[in-house]
Amino acid sequence: MMHTTNYYDTLICPAEDCQSIAKVPDKPGSVAALQYELLVKKPYSMTSDEVLSMVAALRKGVEEEDLASFRAAYFSKGQACLRASPLTKTHGWAVHANVDGYIALLSPDSDEFARLQQDENVKKTKGMKSKR
Repeated sequence: MMHTTNYYDTLICPAEDCQSIAKVPDKPGSVAALQYELLVKKPYSMTSDEVLSMVAALRKGVEEEDLASFRAAYFSKGQACLRASPLTKTHGWAVHANVDGYIALLSPDSDEFARLQQDENVKKTKGMKSKR
């Protein structure tokens, strides 16, 4: 069975206890920095599953020809979704998943974020709190 972290037509808002607003990750090679780079370069070109498995593969040094088998093994068990990402938990970013599941990073200060917040057809959820 393949698990998934994909969301559809959903806005993941920054965590309630997040102290930052759209802070660019400053630690090269970190999960936050790698996710940020993938999402900023090509908004709405990858799904959550693609971003999370790519970051895991990059951090483990998986070769390109081994990506498919790595991804199958990675999603053979459940994985934390983008609600648990450092981008939504501590860096203050929002993530929007469109109707097809493709995602983009949004600043909570942006017009697009405000528009999506008002859209009744878009589900809203929050990033996970850092502290219980």
